[in-house]
Amino acid sequence: MLALATVLVVVVTVAKHDDSGSQGSGEVAGATAHSPFLGARDGGRGWMRSRSKRVSVIWAIGDGADGGEDSRAVAAMVRARRVDRFLYLGDVYETGTAGEFQAKYDSAYHDLDGITAPTIGNHEWPNIATGYAPYWTAVRGSPAPAQYAFAASGWQLISLNSNTPTAPDQLSWLQAQISQTPRYGTCRIAFMHHPRFSAGSHGDLTALQGIFGELQGHASIVLAGHDHDMQRMRPVNGITQYVDGAGGRELYPVNRSDSRLAFADDTEHGALRIRLIPGRAVLTFVAEDGSTLDRSVVGCHQR
Repeated sequence: MLALATVLVVVVTVAKHDDSGSQGSGEVAGATAHSPFLGARDGGRGWMRSRSKRVSVIWAIGDGADGGEDSRAVAAMVRARRVDRFLYLGDVYETGTAGEFQAKYDSAYHDLDGITAPTIGNHEWPNIATGYAPYWTAVRGSPAPAQYAFAASGWQLISLNSNTPTAPDQLSWLQAQISQTPRYGTCRIAFMHHPRFSAGSHGDLTALQGIFGELQGHASIVLAGHDHDMQRMRPVNGITQYVDGAGGRELYPVNRSDSRLAFADDTEHGALRIRLIPGRAVLTFVAEDGSTLDRSVVGCHQR
């Protein structure tokens, strides 16, 4: 049985904060002894450019590319707001073909393509070579890697492929990524399609425990979709699991008697807004109509 760990996760009201600061080239942001580490000012060389500003607003949506009315409404709600990076947590329906990417994903999210960090879902996984890879090659110049990392406002964000949860090469890559970037400490957010913990219809995926084990002590937040609802779990070994699979597909019920739940909603479609500053993330579940459903804060420590 995994022990519950105490981390900073509280409900708060947060004021708006504008971006500030310049962005140079080839330097390390926040390099002085008393200032936070923000990452490379030039954005790095990864598939997704890093962002060394002090404040970043990131949105995450899963299971939202089915071409339906709710999917388009959630996408429009997000596009109308500030978005510095967009995490698509997977699933393009029904099977992620090239035609479905154009008709159901591109029509909703095309405006965000340049700042989108996707992770592949189980629906498009069988057609990765003909749907997922060609789409991202066309809009970004190269296919999205199976796993990759970038930074935003002092946090490292890591995309992982939960369709191959026990793949040795992915676990080795994750170990190396953590080892090579020690400055982030526990200020990491991992995102993938399947949740390790869920009180929804799909439930827990124990095959992800190897990945979760590697993240313990090195990350504070894990994001996923797959279950078509919104959940905030209580922290487990220092990591808070968020589920946002309410991007537009039909909703799944949540078992509200699950003692691990800190928040759940299975009646509203919506998205997760993540405001990052060094050492602090404010995560807000936002409904399709723009109303706030839940707001929490997760703290972390750089090294």
